[in-house]
Amino acid sequence: MAEKKCAFVAILGAPNAGKSTLLNKIIGDKISIVSPKVQTTRGKVRGIYIKDNTQLILVDTAGIFRPNRRLDRAMVAGAWTESDDADMRLVLIDAHKGMDKNTELIINTLKKTHQKAILVVNKIDGMSAEKIAKIAVDLGQMDLWQSVFYVSAKTGKGVSELLNYLSNQAKASPWLFDADEMTDMPDRLFAAEVTREKLFMNLQNELPYHLAVETTAFKETEKSIRIEQNIIVERAAHRMIILGRGGQMIKKIGQQSRMELTKQLGKKVNLFLFVKVRENWIDDPNQYKPWGLDFNA
Repeated sequence: MAEKKCAFVAILGAPNAGKSTLLNKIIGDKISIVSPKVQTTRGKVRGIYIKDNTQLILVDTAGIFRPNRRLDRAMVAGAWTESDDADMRLVLIDAHKGMDKNTELIINTLKKTHQKAILVVNKIDGMSAEKIAKIAVDLGQMDLWQSVFYVSAKTGKGVSELLNYLSNQAKASPWLFDADEMTDMPDRLFAAEVTREKLFMNLQNELPYHLAVETTAFKETEKSIRIEQNIIVERAAHRMIILGRGGQMIKKIGQQSRMELTKQLGKKVNLFLFVKVRENWIDDPNQYKPWGLDFNA
């Protein structure tokens, strides 16, 4: 039997580059939430992929940008910590944006810390060969890159070639997770993330960035799961927006989250949502602990 191999692979990139979509495509199931809005992912999400004798632990990280708020600083610092600890790191770039200011920030930081990376140009769907070639000229000739791949995380194009490369690069090591595990994310945290995804999808402007979701109860029986969650906001006006006229918005969000959780957890889910106002929740260290984020980053 071939010797087992294992490697941690950090997925880095600017906000909305498609990191979570790529992780979900590789794992073959939804373990990281996705929305069209930037900065949806707040902390590391680990997905476990096995190919023959190789186990890859792929870590989806928060989008890297120049942060201002405490939470943003913690998210970006967490992404760089995962990069430092990884055996390999992918830098995912939106093919349509190319070298934007956030990608430039990532590249400059990797250069300063002397970290090699694998360039993954994403969202090549419908792009002409000429445009893809231009990206190669702009980004593919740097000493920074160990290799370059062109993929569509949405359709899976080019992903198998990337996985073959990562598997070949992995070093001999015992596996760190059981063969049937897809992620190490606790169900309570996953449930909170699903509800936060539905809030992102249904709420406009900046409000999604000013809220958090915590699972306060997760009681499982043979046939069903009872989940209670608090949606935490900073202002009473935010609470009214989430509730909606006659409670219609919170009802819609609850229905969407319940359907998703029932599908993903494989049991009937009874979901109960409560909207709580905590003016300074972003300065509460307890909100950072579930994600392993550094409150003082």
